[in-house]
Amino acid sequence: MSNFLEGIPKECIGLQGLGVHYIEFSCIQPALGRLYLPFEKFYDPAIALVWMQGHPLVPILACVLYVAFIIAGRAYMKSRPPLSWRRTLAAWNLGLSLFSWIGAFRVAPQLYYNLTSYSLRSNLCDDPAALYGSGSTGLWVQLFVLSKFPELLDTFFIVIHKKPLIFLHWYHHITVLLYCWHSYVTTSPSGIFFVVMNYMVHAVMYGYYFLMAIRKLPPWFNPIIVTAMQLSQMFIGVGVTIVAWYYYSNPVEGRGCHIRKENNVAAFVMYGSYFYLFAQFFVARYYKVKVNKGEAKKKTV
Repeated sequence: MSNFLEGIPKECIGLQGLGVHYIEFSCIQPALGRLYLPFEKFYDPAIALVWMQGHPLVPILACVLYVAFIIAGRAYMKSRPPLSWRRTLAAWNLGLSLFSWIGAFRVAPQLYYNLTSYSLRSNLCDDPAALYGSGSTGLWVQLFVLSKFPELLDTFFIVIHKKPLIFLHWYHHITVLLYCWHSYVTTSPSGIFFVVMNYMVHAVMYGYYFLMAIRKLPPWFNPIIVTAMQLSQMFIGVGVTIVAWYYYSNPVEGRGCHIRKENNVAAFVMYGSYFYLFAQFFVARYYKVKVNKGEAKKKTV
C-alpha cells in the first residue's frame, strides 16, 4: 500500500476494481459519515470509468447533437411565439441547485482533508483514484462529470423561450463537457479542485435561476454575486493549472506525476478563455449598465 495509507484503520481502506487502494472518507470522518447513504460508501467507479475510456466519441457526438439542436431549434422558433415553461424551468433549476449543493458537501470536505493531510504536490501529482476518485467521493466526482450531459438542456429553455443565446453560454457548455470527460478518463489529479469550485458555484447559480423563475428573488440578493463567484472560479482555475504545470515540469526524483500535459494545457486555455469572457460579461452587464443609467440621469436633471 502507499504511504498515505499508514495509520488509517483497515476498515476505512478500500480496494477498487482497478486494483487501487484508497481511503473511504465517510469512514475516517464518523461525524460526517453518518450523513452518507449505504450505496455511497465504497462505491467502485471502475466499471463506468473503463466504459468511458473505451468510448471517447460519446461527448463529441453529444456536442454535435447539441449544436444541431441549437441551429434547428432557433430556426423552428423563429416564426413562432416563445413558449412559457416557467414551472418546468423552475423545477429544473431547483433540481440542479440541490444536486450541486449535495455534491459540494460530499466533495469539498475530501479536498479539505487532502490539502491538510498531504502536500500540494501530492494533491496535484498523485493518483486521483487513490486520493479522491473512489468510494463516496469518487461517486460524486463521477456524477459531476456525467451531469455535464443533462446540463446541456439549459439551452433548450433558452431556445423555446426565445431568449438571447450568447457565445459564452454554448461555448462554456461544450468545452466543459469535453474537458471534464477527457480529464476524468485520463485521471487528472487536479480534477477535484475544479469539481469543488463548480459544484459550489452551480449550487448558488441554479438557486438564483430558480428564484428568478418563480419570481421570488430576495431584494437583498444582487446577481453580481453569481458573476463574481464565476470569475473567482476561473481565476483560481488558471492558478491551479499554472502550479500543476510547475510540478509537472519540475519532477521530484523517485516520484512520478499523473498530470497529462495536453489535459493541463487544455485546462489553462479553457479557464483563461472563461475568465476573459466572464470578465467581458461582467463589464457589459454591470459596469456599462451603471454608467448608462448615470448618463441618463444626468440628461433628465
